[in-house]
Amino acid sequence: MPSPPEPVTSTLMARGVRGFTKGTLAVGGILAAQILHAAHRPDLPSYTDQALDGVFGEPGAAPLRIVFAGDSTVTAPGVEPIDDTWPRRVARHLARERHVELIVTAVGGSKARDVLEDQMPTVLGSEPDIVVLSVGGNDALRGTPIRRFEAHYDELVGNIAAAAPLIACGVGDLGTIPRLPALAQGVARVRGRSVDRAIARIVARHRGVLKTNAWGPRWAPFETDLSVWAGDLFHASGAGHALYADETIPLVERLLNGHGRP
Repeated sequence: MPSPPEPVTSTLMARGVRGFTKGTLAVGGILAAQILHAAHRPDLPSYTDQALDGVFGEPGAAPLRIVFAGDSTVTAPGVEPIDDTWPRRVARHLARERHVELIVTAVGGSKARDVLEDQMPTVLGSEPDIVVLSVGGNDALRGTPIRRFEAHYDELVGNIAAAAPLIACGVGDLGTIPRLPALAQGVARVRGRSVDRAIARIVARHRGVLKTNAWGPRWAPFETDLSVWAGDLFHASGAGHALYADETIPLVERLLNGHGRP
């Protein structure tokens, strides 16, 4: 017996979903192609991850173990000197009153799924007092579907937050990346905003997790001042990392003072 015909509205909705999916994939493909082209510019330098782990402060001070997980926003390719990197700026600030152990599990190029599978066991095994998580930019730039990103990120946040206070870093305006061609910058801006909103939705579901604000006037230099970019015009410079630290330190202090999100 043949199946009854689908109602017209259902057929139109199905076509709309298929059209939206194809459009999303097309946009993701354009962005990926533009990024691939930009990544192989022979006129710009290429940098690698930096090892940022260290111990800071007086040994007799109150101990604090802080772990940074995520991608190259943490590992700071191209930033010199190394103490100008964002994690070390945070650690040195906290070391004014504490004996700080800084552990960095981040790996450049990581997406949320990579952090979940490869970094989270080390993060949890280190028994941190505070975790700072910065991931999502690669998901945005490489076209990870938002629903898939959200599922991976939600699991990641849930597991880490069950073990330690967590700061989830938002994803800002990726359209400001100077290395990207103009077409890719527009798409990257939209994708960055979408991923940042997904992070905000997830943080709202988990107790004790704080999120950095990745959009607004604080970040204007990334659009207007090349000095906040490293020589590869893709990663942040030491000046850019200073902005990251300025956004993160007050949230770390809130957690240490017991004033996290209720």
